[in-house]
Amino acid sequence: MKRFVIWVNEIDARIPRKYGREVPKNLAVDRPSLGEILEAAQALRLNIINIDREALNPRVSALNENLRIKGRIVVESNHGKSKTLKLITQKVRESRKLHRKK
Repeated sequence: MKRFVIWVNEIDARIPRKYGREVPKNLAVDRPSLGEILEAAQALRLNIINIDREALNPRVSALNENLRIKGRIVVESNHGKSKTLKLITQKVRESRKLHRKK
């Protein structure tokens, strides 16, 4: 299994790739929360190693305060980081659709 860090800003549609967005803009979600990412990771049965709610990705330190979202998790996955991030964004989108319908 591969182990890597997932920062909240890596799936945020508001963040340019230059500042750390890892997924294509059409797949990214607007204003993701660490809770949504944790929920998605658990739904995907990823092994969560560590959660740090106060960590700020150094790449976003130059951005406006409203674009800085703190949080990161360390996970183990059978997939690479890009594939795992795409799966997480898909789960977050599904979760938001379900919450919106209720």
